[in-house]
Amino acid sequence: MFLKTLGITVLGDFILSEGIEPILENLQRVGATAVACNPTVTAPADRHTGSFQPPDDAGSSPRLFDRMLFGKRALWVRSGPSFCPRTDFYSGITYPPRRPNDLTDQYGSLIGRFIDAAADSGLKVYLQVGAAQPSGLRDVDRPQLPDGTIPTSRMADTGSLASQAIRDYNAAYVRDLLAAYPRINGFRIDWPEYPCYTFGEVFQDFSPHVAGWATTHGFNLSSIREDVVRFYKYLNGYLTNDDLAEFADISRGQFAAMRLLSRFPGCFEWLRLKAALSTDLIRHWREILDDAGADSVELTAHAFMPPYSLLTGLDFTSVAPHVDCISPKLYTMHWPLMVTFWGRHLLKTNTGLDERLLTRALVSLMDLADSTSNIESLDQYHYPQPDEPHPIADEPQRRKIYQVRSALRNAGSTRLIALVHGYGPVDDFSRRFQIIAHSNVDGLWINRYGYLSDAKLNALAALKDQ
Repeated sequence: MFLKTLGITVLGDFILSEGIEPILENLQRVGATAVACNPTVTAPADRHTGSFQPPDDAGSSPRLFDRMLFGKRALWVRSGPSFCPRTDFYSGITYPPRRPNDLTDQYGSLIGRFIDAAADSGLKVYLQVGAAQPSGLRDVDRPQLPDGTIPTSRMADTGSLASQAIRDYNAAYVRDLLAAYPRINGFRIDWPEYPCYTFGEVFQDFSPHVAGWATTHGFNLSSIREDVVRFYKYLNGYLTNDDLAEFADISRGQFAAMRLLSRFPGCFEWLRLKAALSTDLIRHWREILDDAGADSVELTAHAFMPPYSLLTGLDFTSVAPHVDCISPKLYTMHWPLMVTFWGRHLLKTNTGLDERLLTRALVSLMDLADSTSNIESLDQYHYPQPDEPHPIADEPQRRKIYQVRSALRNAGSTRLIALVHGYGPVDDFSRRFQIIAHSNVDGLWINRYGYLSDAKLNALAALKDQ
């Protein structure tokens, strides 16, 4: 199996835990051509001083690492930046740089040594960072719902795409990273859109930042807000089983959903506004690199897959001129979780809904199956256990890739390099990897090294030689 690009994300935790050479040997034997890391170092901690790894995904995740991290498959860790920032880059802006600590002093240089060693071995090296996630994100820069509140139980703590304070921080942070790691080939930015894992997250962002941006760019946010509020109220109190029966029908569900949405025409402007915001943020990232004299440094935007991307605002066609690559995420453990998140919310806010119809409707609208006839309840859709196959069939994954490829058909040199998650049992991971490797993509990334057991690495090595 030949892939022009095969990248693997290796976060700093595992570089400290396993060492540089063993990791590079594993990357080379599976035929990797690229690696991404993050500018962070970690050490074991307790619940009072650290954050939990793997991420708990709003308390829903049963994930365990396949590889041992500091001797465990799940643990609390504390972190620090892997380099000492140039504080002058941040002069006059709202967000200061991350403060170095004892971990920076003790382990920080390891990330630079890993980047140099990877580059010397012939790998392209990227930094993976949040597109709108400054350290110490303030509530004033978080996205808001139409009523001015911040959605509860957000799974992704990202900022408002229109926040100037966040954009100023991005500019300073990129200059800092380029100075610290001059050998990197590019940046991979995560969540340059509005994530929609939970139902509340779908209805972002009506913050004052967006109000100002919308006015400047010709959007009537007041009119948009009115229809979005009406649509939200319909979904949270007036949704019927007749609606669900139509949505659940694979052949006519999406048409029925569009017919409902057309009753609230401001929602179409709302989706267009989110797409314009996402494109403008990514354009700004490209501008930051160009202004820093790093026009040859690649920019890759991570993205939700269709149809989620319509809600998150990631317009593949509009984004393409500003990036070298787009990496849509086939995170197939999150998709069933979203069925559960959305379904439980809608059952709570609407009386008399049939759970079976609701589950079938969500699976149909999210395009997760070719048929909904065997779906009986939300319990069939949950976060998979570490040894449980992901409940997403082959064809829906292929369709999503083809939809992105269609959106990029006039994108020139912009490459489609899909992003597959390593979480899950060996056979299921191999299945998902091969689906995408044999699709019409320009390459493939795997997130993350911590979920690639030796058995999975052996499977990848065998696939390479086929």
